[in-house]
Amino acid sequence: MKTRIAFLLLTSLLGLLVARAADKAAAWTSMFNGKDLSGWKTNDEVPGAFSVEKGELKVSGGRAHIFYGANGDASFKNFEFKAKVKTTKGGNSGIYFHTAFEPKGWPSKGYECQVNSTHTDVKKTGGLYGVKDVLNNAPSTDDVWFDYYIKVEGKHIVIKIDGKTTVDYNEPADWDPTKSLKNMNGRKLSSGTIAIQGHDPKSVTYFKDIFIRALP
Repeated sequence: MKTRIAFLLLTSLLGLLVARAADKAAAWTSMFNGKDLSGWKTNDEVPGAFSVEKGELKVSGGRAHIFYGANGDASFKNFEFKAKVKTTKGGNSGIYFHTAFEPKGWPSKGYECQVNSTHTDVKKTGGLYGVKDVLNNAPSTDDVWFDYYIKVEGKHIVIKIDGKTTVDYNEPADWDPTKSLKNMNGRKLSSGTIAIQGHDPKSVTYFKDIFIRALP
């Protein structure tokens, strides 16, 4: 009888722990308060490239990057990310993950998820830049908000635009970007922060409703 009671208590405890883990995984964290750039660190390569207008994050002015975390050092390994994004004519931007703060230049660490509806670059919205690209035909339209979703779990990367999968990629166990990518030696899974890209002086893009949640 005592053994059965102990078994039932253990089963209940395990069930409670599993439920709590599920609740934790289900909790989305807002990354942008719609008022200012609190919780982010910009490298100011182009001062003023990131601003807040009407509750939206505006990206304009030239190449610069803003990194999540008070010191740009937040860290995620397995996670889900979602945001609403809007491009304008000829605009180009990107969302980096597993990256780290750098004072200038294109981030050398992590993957970039492309944001580009009509910029001349043939690599369009929803692609894993340089690795699994969406070429020529963008699933997004200028001046229209679209949903951007990224999920990283283990070696598996999924990108969806407005609920449609544009990338379903498994990083090979022997993946070595130095052997196949030019000037993208850091394109590999590890852990790190999220960064948003300002691309060039003519590019203007907008972000809002930015959320992330860590996965086990």
